[in-house]
Amino acid sequence: MTGWVLGIETSCDETSAAVLRRSEPRVELAGLAILSQDVHRIFGGVVPELASRAHVQALGSVIDRALADAGIGLTQLDGIAVTAGPGLVGALLVGVMHGKTLAYSLDRPLIGVHHLEGHLFAPTLEDPELVPPFVGLLVSGGHTMLLDVRAWGEYRLLGQTLDDAAGEAFDKVAKLLGLGYPGGADLERLARAGRSDRYRFPRPMLQALDRDGPDRYAFSFSGLKTAVLRAVRPVPGGEAPALGDADRADLARGFQDAANDVLTAKTAHAVEALGYPAAMVGGGVACNRALVAQLRERLAGRARVHVASPRLNTDNAAMIAAAGAWRLARGERSGWDLEPRDDLPFPGLLVPTLVSGSHA
Repeated sequence: MTGWVLGIETSCDETSAAVLRRSEPRVELAGLAILSQDVHRIFGGVVPELASRAHVQALGSVIDRALADAGIGLTQLDGIAVTAGPGLVGALLVGVMHGKTLAYSLDRPLIGVHHLEGHLFAPTLEDPELVPPFVGLLVSGGHTMLLDVRAWGEYRLLGQTLDDAAGEAFDKVAKLLGLGYPGGADLERLARAGRSDRYRFPRPMLQALDRDGPDRYAFSFSGLKTAVLRAVRPVPGGEAPALGDADRADLARGFQDAANDVLTAKTAHAVEALGYPAAMVGGGVACNRALVAQLRERLAGRARVHVASPRLNTDNAAMIAAAGAWRLARGERSGWDLEPRDDLPFPGLLVPTLVSGSHA
């Protein structure tokens, strides 16, 4: 398929639309609009009902802006891609219904896209050299997943979080330290002023790399989050002592170092075990420059690390359009019965019962 593809993303608290031009084998991002819903900062987290209402109010204008940036009209579109899951069902429903309505009225093909597959495609919009095979680390507020990307559309799960996602842990620790929501960027800025030798928090499940088993590439961040809580509030249930700026910076640095050490070690181990020439990091936590720098240092001379720019790592419609354009080019189409799912299966994902050293 060649031509113009509209992407729509409403899985959580960003309302986004993008226009992509595909001309085999290249893709070009022609227009991208992202509207963040700042209202959730008041509550320290996303309120699903408010997110859905905000999508309803903003989506039409956001699509118009993306089309204007691309210099085209609706009738020039050749296909429509929309996030079908996972995410907040009410928020997803807004995008899916809008996408279906446009596709039906324009008589254009529609494709539902898995949000995480979109993150895998994000770096290709800026770096066409990212081609399989590679190891993909997807780290966001809702997901932490390590993938063996053998080919586009063919993925093997190496490991995922057993509890909290990495981005969720960053946000909750940021809240403990009195930072805003979302807190990942603020925590990273604070950590730059912190000492690396004051707080040595646990590196959860890092020891699993030394043995075969299903947890070799698994992640866990709930214990790390609790360790920071105990450092902030030594007496369970008691009031936290006042923290000075230096204390907060050191705590932020200690937490970030622990989380990034685990993410880096497991990703690098998988790259080396598979012998792949590349790795990619996607999702909101991929905006953490310390993580990317650490992974690049670890894999220097062995594999290239691909990371999209920040606006393509947070939730956005450009990545949805990229993944959708690839699937539309293969002749795939979604029916008019497409429904959003918060548990949408990852397309083409093989989940092994055991991840051993001989296979990973």
